[in-house]
Amino acid sequence: MASLTHLTSWHSDWQGLRVAVIGLGVTGFSAADTLAELGCEVVVFAEKAEDEYLDILDVLGVGHFTGDAAKGLPDDLVAFAPELIVTSPGVKPTSPIITWAAERDVEVWIDIDLAWRLRDKTSRVAEWVMITGTNGKTTTTQLTCEMLNAAGFRAAACGNIGTPILDCIREPEGFDFLVVEVSSFQLHYLGQISPIASAVLNIDQDHIDWHGSFEEYSKAKAKVFEGTRVAAVYNVGDPKTMHLLEQAEVVEGCRAIGFGVSVPRVSEVGYAEDILCDRAFIENRADSALELATLEDISNIGVLTPHLMANVSAASALARACGVAATAIKDALQTFKLDKHRIELIAIKDDISWIDDSKATNPHATAASLASFDHVVWLVGGLLKGVDIEPLVASYAHKLRGAVVIGADRTLVLDALAAKAPGVPVIEISVDDNSLVMTRAVAAAANLAQAGDTVLLAPASASMDQFKDYADRGTQFASAVHELLEGK
Repeated sequence: MASLTHLTSWHSDWQGLRVAVIGLGVTGFSAADTLAELGCEVVVFAEKAEDEYLDILDVLGVGHFTGDAAKGLPDDLVAFAPELIVTSPGVKPTSPIITWAAERDVEVWIDIDLAWRLRDKTSRVAEWVMITGTNGKTTTTQLTCEMLNAAGFRAAACGNIGTPILDCIREPEGFDFLVVEVSSFQLHYLGQISPIASAVLNIDQDHIDWHGSFEEYSKAKAKVFEGTRVAAVYNVGDPKTMHLLEQAEVVEGCRAIGFGVSVPRVSEVGYAEDILCDRAFIENRADSALELATLEDISNIGVLTPHLMANVSAASALARACGVAATAIKDALQTFKLDKHRIELIAIKDDISWIDDSKATNPHATAASLASFDHVVWLVGGLLKGVDIEPLVASYAHKLRGAVVIGADRTLVLDALAAKAPGVPVIEISVDDNSLVMTRAVAAAANLAQAGDTVLLAPASASMDQFKDYADRGTQFASAVHELLEGK
């Protein structure tokens, strides 16, 4: 197979390169569009595809195979004999196409690999900030981007969120910074890049069904540190993140910077009482600290929890590594708002708080929610993704007023509650009609809740068994809560 080592720039000769694009979501389409613009010979294989995308591919002269013609290892892909495959990161490495590529030494990239090579399309070449973790990626990415923009830079959040990264690369005006959220799926495939700063926010059990083991999942996450030039940011409250950094090959001179919610030591960003402090990016850090913001500033964002505080200190460390002044960090925190479904307060009535944290799709994220409240009626369940929920139940059983269990994997949740929280009242929601799940779950939670309690939707599970996605799950929860409370 021909080497692709010469393809390192937008201005390289991509003409005629045969590329198979696997998947046609927003990133797959942006990859096909970009490759066509470069003059490559492109064919798309996607089991599911929007008609709008297919129509545009026809206009661009890009071939495509969909439905059954894209399943398994398509004969048309073998006949096409691609020199490169650009895949959706959700495709498992054990899939027939990826296995076939490995056997024939056909390189497999994702859109981020392609974007790194093409980042010099405009004269304004962006620095990259890379962010991963089991929990908190999106908030930290958005916060970092907001801080950079508040400092007068032109920055965009992309990767696993926001605008497809290849669309950012092709933006005519260019950017000073791209803040790139990366999932473990993306990192599994990602080749060598060299960001200005990177962060692993935390690491815990998730996506074990995809990666095969926690070791492989951790190995993928650790790749975010590789090649970092200025600051590799780790969580002082999660020693596993420091261990991943210790194994990484960073550029000589790159600094290890800690973040957390405790009083910061030298080369850390953290909190001294109600002040967010920098002891990493100031000259006299051995003897002093720089105030960046206060807890009052941070409380403008949403419900003030240790998890939010950690995200803020991580974003601040990354922004400071990029040269952002303290005043810009404070300005950003005073205007930033969390996305919906992230520890979002829906209502308070009769001294009972109703919180939507539907984005808590794994036990680590759910632990951050449960740790934030004293007495909880917990709405839990869905698709567990191969993760053992018993340790989570054992850790927070003492906080549970009751539990309402939903979802396809609810037997596993019920067994965990019986084993690790035997005295906690449990209500199972079993219905044939998914449209009734949340209405009944909320009514059950109301029967368990007492004054001073928090009813918390933090499912520790994916949502696609009974809902369109986590946002749909959270929206249905909020609607059911409002309907219940308005009827009282």
